[in-house]
Amino acid sequence: MALLPARLPPPTPLGALQSIERSLLCRGEKRRWKGAGAAKGSKGLQRDRSKGRRGGLSARSALTSPRLPPPLQLTSEDMIAAFSQAVDWAGCSIRAFAWHPHTSKFAVALLDDSVRVYNSSRSPCSPGGSRQTYKALLKRRLSRLVLRPKQRCPAEPLSPSWDFKPTSARSPPGLRALNRTSATIPSLKHRLQRNVAAVAWKPLCASILAVACQSCVLVWHLDPTSLSTRPSSGCAQVLSYPGHSPVTSLAWAPSGKLLLSASPVDTAMLVWDVSTENCVQLQWFGGGGVTFLAWSPDGSKVLAATPSAVFKVWEAQMWTCEKWPTIKGRCQTGCWSPDGSRLLFTVLGESVIYSLSFSEYRGDMQGQVGGSKTASIVADLSETTFETPYGEERVGGAVQSMAWDPTGERLAVIIRGDPRTAGTQTVVAVFRTRNSPVFELLPCGFLRGEQSAEPQLIAFHPCFQKGALLTVCWSTGTISHIPFFFLSTHVPYGSPGRSPAVVTASSSVREQPLFSEL
Repeated sequence: MALLPARLPPPTPLGALQSIERSLLCRGEKRRWKGAGAAKGSKGLQRDRSKGRRGGLSARSALTSPRLPPPLQLTSEDMIAAFSQAVDWAGCSIRAFAWHPHTSKFAVALLDDSVRVYNSSRSPCSPGGSRQTYKALLKRRLSRLVLRPKQRCPAEPLSPSWDFKPTSARSPPGLRALNRTSATIPSLKHRLQRNVAAVAWKPLCASILAVACQSCVLVWHLDPTSLSTRPSSGCAQVLSYPGHSPVTSLAWAPSGKLLLSASPVDTAMLVWDVSTENCVQLQWFGGGGVTFLAWSPDGSKVLAATPSAVFKVWEAQMWTCEKWPTIKGRCQTGCWSPDGSRLLFTVLGESVIYSLSFSEYRGDMQGQVGGSKTASIVADLSETTFETPYGEERVGGAVQSMAWDPTGERLAVIIRGDPRTAGTQTVVAVFRTRNSPVFELLPCGFLRGEQSAEPQLIAFHPCFQKGALLTVCWSTGTISHIPFFFLSTHVPYGSPGRSPAVVTASSSVREQPLFSEL
C-alpha cells in the first residue's frame, strides 16, 4: 500500500503558531470556558456566536451539510461507538481508561457516565510491588490451573496480574465488587458528562483530568489530598464550542500546556489553552471532521484521523501538516514510537499494520513534517490457525486499537475476531519491537481473558520500572494489569527467565522477525 503525502500550506488563521503556548488570541478565534456553576443565558450565548462569526470562525457543524459521509449520518451515540477505541463502547461497562503519566493512578469512565479515579499504589501488584509478590501470584495462578486441568490455557493468561472490577450503578450485580486499591475512590459526575468517549490526564500535573463528553470537554481539577469521594461539579471547567460535538478524542501536549479536542462533525481541530481559557481552530478542508488524535511522546507531531480515507500529521511547532490518503477506508488507530520518529497505524477493516517514518528537520527546513512518501506493511494479522497442546486455535482479524509501551520494546494490539466465522474471538496480540538502528517487529504471544470475556481497551503504564505493564479492560468489567519483565535496552529480546509465559504461536514463527528493515 503506497500512501502519498500531500504537502499543505500553513493554515491562514494561525500563521506561524510559535507563540500559541503563550497566548491563543489569534484574530479573535477564541472561546472562553465557563465554570460549572456559572449560568449562561440565551442572550449571552447569541453574543458569543456572533463574535465567532465576526472573528472568521467557521466551526459549522457538518450535520448541516447536504453531502455527508455515511458515518456522519449516525446519531451522536452511534457516532461515538463507531469512532471509539473501545471494541464495544455502547455495551461494555468500561468506556474509557487512562493512566496518569507520572503516578500509579488511573481514571475509568463507566457506563453510567461517571468517572472513577483509582490509586493503585496500595496494591501488591502495583508498579512499586516487589518481585517476590509477583512470583507468589504467578505460583498461585499456576496452582489454580493444575487444580482445574480441564480448563483451557488460553482462557487465562499465565502471568501475575492484578484484577479488579470498578463499581457502577448501572453495572450488573456481579460487577459491583468492592475495590481495595485505595481508601478514597473519587467519583466524578456532572450534568454535562454524558456519553464519555475518552479521558486524559494532564502531564506534569498532579490531578487535572480532561473528559470528552457528548457536548463539551470537562476539565476536572481534583485535590489529591482530599478525602471526598464526590468532588463538586464546581471543580470542573466546561470547554465548549459551537458545532464541536460529540467530542470523540483528546490529546494533551507532553508539556501539559495545550489540549487538543476532536469531533467527527467539525472540520476544525481545537487547540485549547486551559490556563488562559482560549482555543484556536486548526481548520482544514476535505476528509470531514477529526475522529482520533495522538500526540507523539516527544511533542513534535500530532496524528489526526478523519471519517474519510485520509489522515493528517501536524508538525506541532509551526503547525504545518501533511496528509496521507488511504485506499480502502479511514484510519482506525495509531501510536507513536517513544522518540516520535515512527508512526504505526491501521485502516478500518484491514488486518495489517502500516508504518511511517519521520525525519527531523533543522535550520531552513524546520517546521516541515518530514514523513516518508510511502507506508510499509510491518504486520499481517489475517486469520490463521495455530496448533496448541489444547487444540486448534484460530486468531486474526481487523485491528481495533494499539498501544506502544514507553520503552519502545512492547506493542499490544487488539484484534477483532470475525463474527461471521465460528471459533474466532477478540484477543490481544503482543509483539516485541525495536526502533533503532532498524525497525523490527516480532510476535510474542496472545492474551485472552476468562470465559466469555473479551478485551475492550488496552494501555501501558507510563513509568513501569521492571519492563512493561499492560492494562487490559475486559467486557466483563474487570481490569487486569499484566507485567512483562525484561531489561530495557535497545534490543527487544528480553531475558527468557523474566518474561511471563503467554499463549504463543509455534516456535518456527518466533524464530524470525515478522518485519525488519534490513
